[in-house]
Order: sequence, then structure tokens, then C-alpha cells
Amino acid sequence: MEEFRKMRRFKQEITEEECIKVLKEAPRGVLALHGENGYPYAIPLNQFYNEEDGKLYFHGAMQGLKLDLITKNNKVCFTVLDEGFKKEGEWPWHFHSVVCLGRMEIVEDREKVLSICRKLAERFYPTKESIEEEIRNAGSRVNGLVMTIDRMSGKLVKEA
Repeated sequence: MEEFRKMRRFKQEITEEECIKVLKEAPRGVLALHGENGYPYAIPLNQFYNEEDGKLYFHGAMQGLKLDLITKNNKVCFTVLDEGFKKEGEWPWHFHSVVCLGRMEIVEDREKVLSICRKLAERFYPTKESIEEEIRNAGSRVNGLVMTIDRMSGKLVKEA
């Protein structure tokens, strides 16, 4: 496993359990990839954190720039923020941020892809029936991605 530097502002560091809570509850994050012509490429994505295997799951189109970039270099960064809060009598926002570094793979198994879609949809769709209807309508055009996390770190940030 690769070595990663320690967090500089270690007093703000949050526990692995707190990081997982943010990953599970935040509706979306930003996935950063090695882009074209030396530029980074970052896009917002919904995520599903699976506690059973400790991996992040995503969905998207079956072709496009994101997949092309992952095929060339599968090392990625995924960042999420919670909704934040204000402490009584204070003006700045406080929020938790989590940064995950890891390797992204394209999921080949169609049943696994649809399972990922169902898990993601459970966070947003009002009913199981609406999820199944969406899968019937768009399931054949969706792709699944899985991120193996090599490093996860988080901190409590005070915007001041």
C-alpha cells in the first residue's frame, strides 16, 4: 500500500466512524479524475457507501469521458461535505469533510450494476415501485462503478 502524508491540521481530524457517517448521509460528492491534457476533471456524483465491503459505489452512463479517463488511470479522489451547522451565538459555519483516495473499477456484472442502482435510488426515490419503474426504463443504459478506498480522511472545518 502507498504511503500518504499525515493530516496537517490533526486536531480537526475526525474518526473513521464519523467519516463513514458523512459518506452514508451526504447526498452527493465530487469525483476527481486525471483529465485530458493534464487538467483535472471533477464531477458531482451520488454515492452509496457499502459497510459490508468498505467500498463506494456510483452509477452513470455506459460511455463518455468519465469512463475513458478511468480506463486510462483508475486512481481517483472522492470528496463529500455534510450540511454543516452553526454553533449557538457564532456566525461561521462548521462542517465535516471527507476525502477518499482510491482506485475505481467499472462493474461488468449487470445484476451487480442494477443492485448498485437500487441502493443509490433508495436514498432518493419515494417508493420501491418508482425505483423499479426507473430501472425498467433506464436500467439497460446505466453503468456501475466501484471505488476501493486506499485512504480516507476527514475533518471538522470551521469557516472563519
